[in-house]
Amino acid sequence: MENDVVKRLMWSGLLALVGALASMVSQRAAAYAWRRAFDEEPPE
Repeated sequence: MENDVVKRLMWSGLLALVGALASMVSQRAAAYAWRRAFDEEPPE
């Protein structure tokens, strides 16, 4: 992996993947907290 372009593309892909996973986890955690606090489904 000597090519800087390949490294940058791989880094961008990894960053996008981690960001998507973090977004999913945070949304689920927030929805869980909302349900526990208000005993109803969170607004859309």
